[in-house]
Amino acid sequence: MKHYDLLIVDDEHRYADMLARRLGLRSLACKVCYDGRTAIDMVEAETFSAVILDLRLPDLYGTEVLTRIMRCRPETEVVILTGHGTEKDREQCLARGASSFMNKPVDIDRLVAMLARIKERSS
Repeated sequence: MKHYDLLIVDDEHRYADMLARRLGLRSLACKVCYDGRTAIDMVEAETFSAVILDLRLPDLYGTEVLTRIMRCRPETEVVILTGHGTEKDREQCLARGASSFMNKPVDIDRLVAMLARIKERSS
């Protein structure tokens, strides 16, 4: 089973692909998907150090995806990255096991630094 650093889950195709490219330039192996059910299937089939998860997805709300990821692979770090999150969303996500909750637009250097800390904790 191949290991990837990151799975990026976001229904905005251009945003997700751009984020994967930018993180790839920083030597992070990324896979991308655009809906919750695919994300759950991918996490069940492959190993990721972290998942960057949007809340607004076309099929499932991000908190449901987070819950299923935590049930299947509790060791996976999940970073919520959303443009529409509320304080209630933040509280729910952190209570369900998210490592962090960030708002779009994200500062790429801040995200990379946080992912580096996650990687250190998991090694």
